[in-house]
Amino acid sequence: MCNVCGCGDSQIEGHSHEHHSHEDKHEHPHQHNDHSAIDMPQSIVIHHHYHHQGDVHHHVHYTLPAGTMPEQATDGHDYEHVPHSHDHSHHHADNHQHEQHQPERLETGDLHYGKGEAEVHVAGVSQRQLLTLEMDILGNNNQLAVHNREHFIENHQLVLNLVSSPGSGKTTLLTETLMTLKDQCACAVIEGDQQTSNDADRIRATTVPAIQVNTGKGCHLDAQMIHDAYHQLAINEPGFLFIENVGNLVCPASFDLGEAAKVAILSVTEGEDKPLKYPNMFAAADLMIINKIDLLPYVDVNIEDCIANARKVNPTIQVIKLSAKTGEGMDAWFNWLNENRQQL
Repeated sequence: MCNVCGCGDSQIEGHSHEHHSHEDKHEHPHQHNDHSAIDMPQSIVIHHHYHHQGDVHHHVHYTLPAGTMPEQATDGHDYEHVPHSHDHSHHHADNHQHEQHQPERLETGDLHYGKGEAEVHVAGVSQRQLLTLEMDILGNNNQLAVHNREHFIENHQLVLNLVSSPGSGKTTLLTETLMTLKDQCACAVIEGDQQTSNDADRIRATTVPAIQVNTGKGCHLDAQMIHDAYHQLAINEPGFLFIENVGNLVCPASFDLGEAAKVAILSVTEGEDKPLKYPNMFAAADLMIINKIDLLPYVDVNIEDCIANARKVNPTIQVIKLSAKTGEGMDAWFNWLNENRQQL
């Protein structure tokens, strides 16, 4: 379950591969006789499936304590519960466990579910429980991100996390970037998508090594996935490692992968209001690339308004305007890359 959007696991029945390894990681084994479910961390099971090309397919199962899942789980989904026993009757319940998060009701009648402590809503789960779950998930992730960063620094690699909505043109930008950089220094790519290896295949066609990470129902890459893919790539030379995250302007903002910077790519076809609609992503990014500027004559968008909106949520964000298709503005992108690599 993603702490941001509540996406579920990605279990695939009858899924097998020729080269297959299986690793289960069970965290926080415990027994308890306490009603306070918020004090009990969840168990996490991560299955790693290695495809014949070395791509990694993750199945992540979050096994929550009894009482933290919605009471009426009758929607056809399978929920796993940690065994839970009590010596006394269940005629009482903690208020924080069953209280329902109420949205803020605006004068227009609109509803805002992001105004609670957790800034997110999951039916039947209290804000306090969501905060605890988020702390567990992000805490474990951030520890792995620190470990990843140590590898990247040791190998003198500039690691960039490319984030955007689907269709922004980040794979095209990446392939054009690699065609220039690959003869100057070592490059590699970790590709993230829910399904298919389409983007990794496009990268491999440039002769740059790439690993596809499929997340199933997952809406973002996390530090564990990057750790596994990085060691699968087995790259030690100084240079660039590009991580192309799952197309999503929400969840990837919360997850540190160990990267040096997040690069948010926004195409002119998406409109100038996206930084205000998805502020967490642009607040987390060091650089915003406005792509597809060759389409400006055909779309109703004001780039300066877009930049102003991005700087409302992130006053220090840098901005580059370019077209990966025509090459306009690409020199500024290459200058940015080389300047940041020199700072390693």
